[in-house]
Amino acid sequence: MNLRNHLLVGLLALVTLVGGTAYADQLADIKKKGEIVVGVLGTDEPNSFVDPKTREIVGYDVDLAKAIARKLGIKLTLKQLAVAARIPELEQGRVDLLAASLTHNKEREAKVDFSLTTFVTGQKVIVRKDSNVTAVPQLAGKKVLTVKGGTQEPNLRKAVPTAEVVTFETTGQAFVALQQGKGVGYVNDEVSILADYAKLGPAQKDFVILPENLSIEPLALGIRKGEPALKKVVDDTLRELEKSGEAEKLFFKWYGNDSKIKFQARPFKIESDKVDS
Repeated sequence: MNLRNHLLVGLLALVTLVGGTAYADQLADIKKKGEIVVGVLGTDEPNSFVDPKTREIVGYDVDLAKAIARKLGIKLTLKQLAVAARIPELEQGRVDLLAASLTHNKEREAKVDFSLTTFVTGQKVIVRKDSNVTAVPQLAGKKVLTVKGGTQEPNLRKAVPTAEVVTFETTGQAFVALQQGKGVGYVNDEVSILADYAKLGPAQKDFVILPENLSIEPLALGIRKGEPALKKVVDDTLRELEKSGEAEKLFFKWYGNDSKIKFQARPFKIESDKVDS
């Protein structure tokens, strides 16, 4: 074989390799192994958290993941992740899907594809009553706590540029730090703020949830870029849950009167994967 043919064969092999990577069918791989690995937080009640009785991870996000596994007829394996590790774990193939309180925004679309919106929430601030803070702008120059790697920090910096933001690996650590007086306020999604506030018991009198939203956050399941077959299965499953009424049942199971959140109405439907510019 002459040099030209060697070069042609090498080029063909390279194109085949690159093409195989670019157009690999993740859904086929998932079906072949008979298992879908879903990344969850496990620290964000009621989306995904450890049930103190069973020691298993349960929650709204978990039930959505279970529905997708049932649709595929395969085993569901949950992998607990830190907030900042969610997208890197998905990109590197260590999880097949994210069901981890993931905000869908334009910036993240460069790295990850999103399912239909599964939840809509606002981000709020809970403050120590002795701080005398009654509105978000009054956090200027003050120490505010939140989780590392989420949208909470950039949203807070946008709303109050001079706030001193301190981040923690988990929301639980940040909330404990608030109770220990290491900051005047703590930022998280409204649902998580309400769940944490309920845990305070008699100490609720020492804290106040500020009325303003820092932002409105559409949450969705995260899918690796360029996997349309998997996205279709995920979205079809979510549409079926919505159409059958099961999605609404799951909402009230985790956020209704029997929960710590006690929402009286479901302010959204699972029907779109679009976000505002």
